[in-house]
Amino acid sequence: MITVRRRAARSAAACAAFAVLCVAAAPSTASAAPAAPADTPPLPAGMYGTTDPTYDGVWRQSLAMLAQRAVNVMPADSSVNWLLGQQCDSGAFPAYRPDATKPCDATTVVDTNSTAAAVQTLAALMKYPDAMNNGISWLASAQNKDGGWGYSAGAPSDANSTALVIGALAAGGAPVGTRLSTEGRSPYQSLIGFAIPCDAKEGGGAFGYQPDKSGKLLPNADATAAALLGGVGKRMVTTGVEPGPAPVCQDLHPLTPERAARNGASYLVKTMAKTGHLDQPPMPGAEDSAPLPDYGNTADAVVALTTAGYGDQAAASMKWLEKNSADWAKANGPAAYAQLIFAAHTTGTDPRTFDGVDLVKALNATGPTPKWIGPKPLTTTEQQKVLADQKTERHSMSGNVWTMGIGAFAALVICALFVLRARRRRS
Repeated sequence: MITVRRRAARSAAACAAFAVLCVAAAPSTASAAPAAPADTPPLPAGMYGTTDPTYDGVWRQSLAMLAQRAVNVMPADSSVNWLLGQQCDSGAFPAYRPDATKPCDATTVVDTNSTAAAVQTLAALMKYPDAMNNGISWLASAQNKDGGWGYSAGAPSDANSTALVIGALAAGGAPVGTRLSTEGRSPYQSLIGFAIPCDAKEGGGAFGYQPDKSGKLLPNADATAAALLGGVGKRMVTTGVEPGPAPVCQDLHPLTPERAARNGASYLVKTMAKTGHLDQPPMPGAEDSAPLPDYGNTADAVVALTTAGYGDQAAASMKWLEKNSADWAKANGPAAYAQLIFAAHTTGTDPRTFDGVDLVKALNATGPTPKWIGPKPLTTTEQQKVLADQKTERHSMSGNVWTMGIGAFAALVICALFVLRARRRRS
């Protein structure tokens, strides 16, 4: 998954406005997100958050509604209608278009990240297959020859966008592995291309966002968390699996998508081992300052690790998020609340009692009143207990049926003996 700040930072389509984006997008530190300029028209009904949506409107809307569905909350019709209204006839979504009554044209800047997030949300709503499939069709048309995706159609592939689209394809039920490019390459083949070998001097096992000008891949925690989730074919909202042994980095040949993902897990575990969290990369000129915690990337890493079966290794980071992320989420709004809810949902943590904060209530308050709020869904741990109880009950019933069967058979044998004995006496 990708935070708003990181989406803006790697947007190939917005390179010319990079400095503006870095200010306008929501940071992963505890500083407040920028408010909309005073002369900005009121935000449309149905939107989440109050900050300028120019660079993250569809993204934060999608994450907010995905998080609500994960905790059995149905978003308001106005929220759903706003998201549907942002989609272009091509199936693509822009980051935001203020006037949805005007058709998209050549000046409408659409991107893969907004589209992939919206597709996953439409899949979770389960009522808009046409809009979802149109989004998937556009994503397919934007696939690069190497099998991956860049931030915008035609931009060089990057690990984050490729992983995010993999999640969208999986959410829509599309066969990810057979979604081949014009040169016969799959999304997974592209993703593997961003993996750094285990024996590298720096960042062994990690994923790079994109090769630098010299062709070198630099370790990137954001890309690694995204690629780990994509490598195991999962979407942003997912559930954890039974924890297993700690991840180990192995350079296998050929390298499979799952092996590359697990190598990425080993990198994340080592990186978070000391403090329990990931750090935000230093800003230019601030290399000597103390690193700032990266709340968004840490939440993403917790989701990815737990999904891949490394929940035990992610437990300390989840505890750290519970103790330290409330102010960050409050300052950064819907997408931040959603990321924490994703982490809580995946790890079986109750987001309604998140160290004294009700994340669900806080998220709901950033948008229109939900259409309905259902019963609290079972956590992953509770679901596993229910399944275990059902399995025990089935075994018990099976044993009872077997015992009853033996008893019935014995009764038939006894009855037969009595009948035979009676016949012999009569003869």
